[in-house]
Amino acid sequence: MPTPASLIVADSERSADMLYATRFFAPDPFIFLDAHGCRSVVLSDLEIDRGRRDARVDEVIASSDIKSRIKAKGEPGPEQILIQFLREKRVRRARVPYDFPAGLAAALAGAGIHVQPVAGHFWPARERKSEAEAKAIGKALRITEAGMARGMEVLRASRIQGRTLVWAKRKLTSAILRAEIDSAILRAGGLPANTIVAGGIQACDPHERGSGPLRPHELIILDLFPRDARSGYYGDMTRTVVRGRAGEARRRIWETVQRGQRMGFQGMKPGASGLAVHEGIKEYFAREGYPTGQRGGRWVGFFHGTGHGLGLEIHEEPRFGRTTFQPGQVLTVEPGIYWPGVGGCRLEDVGLITETGVRKLSRFPQELEI
Repeated sequence: MPTPASLIVADSERSADMLYATRFFAPDPFIFLDAHGCRSVVLSDLEIDRGRRDARVDEVIASSDIKSRIKAKGEPGPEQILIQFLREKRVRRARVPYDFPAGLAAALAGAGIHVQPVAGHFWPARERKSEAEAKAIGKALRITEAGMARGMEVLRASRIQGRTLVWAKRKLTSAILRAEIDSAILRAGGLPANTIVAGGIQACDPHERGSGPLRPHELIILDLFPRDARSGYYGDMTRTVVRGRAGEARRRIWETVQRGQRMGFQGMKPGASGLAVHEGIKEYFAREGYPTGQRGGRWVGFFHGTGHGLGLEIHEEPRFGRTTFQPGQVLTVEPGIYWPGVGGCRLEDVGLITETGVRKLSRFPQELEI
């Protein structure tokens, strides 16, 4: 039975599957087809020269050439171009990503071309990174670390005045520190998005971006996940720090999370269960006095996953708790404890599963008090 054709219609800035297939960045949707042993893209005249230079495919076709062969009144639309292209390529059936546009699928069906959405991995090879991909993620982590270094630099330079941190003659806020971090990421060649700088009670909500003044002697979560503008791969890193003195309760949570993260890395070996590693960390936290549960209508303890796959998407397969570790997988390890009255703490680094264990790709140090 012949291998079914693979079809994607999307922009490669948002579609990781398209970027993986072509290694070509374009902000507008274009066509990719892998059929009969030939990998083709159809690009607008605006992108055609750049595509011929940069796209890693066998054939680059101008959409205007296809338009010229369509006998229709007026300007042919995207559906007509796609149908004409597939007919010329003798494609009557194709596998497509699960988020393939419904409108295009309906138009193809009307032309007698069947598409089959693929649930889960469209390109299964994306789960296991090549050495080149691991290096690209390492480069994205260096960009991430440049942002983290700037964040630490500003916090260290801030002065403690009562219950306020002052930097550059004004109160240091989450927004100001986030802007400094994001600017450093941009200068390093990255694209920041939704950087988290959350202190105090705000840090008890894992995805709270943070707002308002940052306070001394409180836990502050810095979670950075920029994209390398050149390769499209993501970095991801979290540090939790205190500007000033942590006190016993905050220090104990931080040290417990750090030990939990070490447990995570120690358990990441080929053939091991991610769920078993996750449950082991959760049970350890409970033994240390931080059980997971609900109090007053909100979750406390460790109530998110231990990690996630990282690559051309910030959250991609494999999911930590649903995988059996295999060489080539790249995952974050980011346990956390969220304890109202004390604060939130999360430490996150990235590891590459090897034939014998795991190699940490992150390099930035962990320290509590700065």
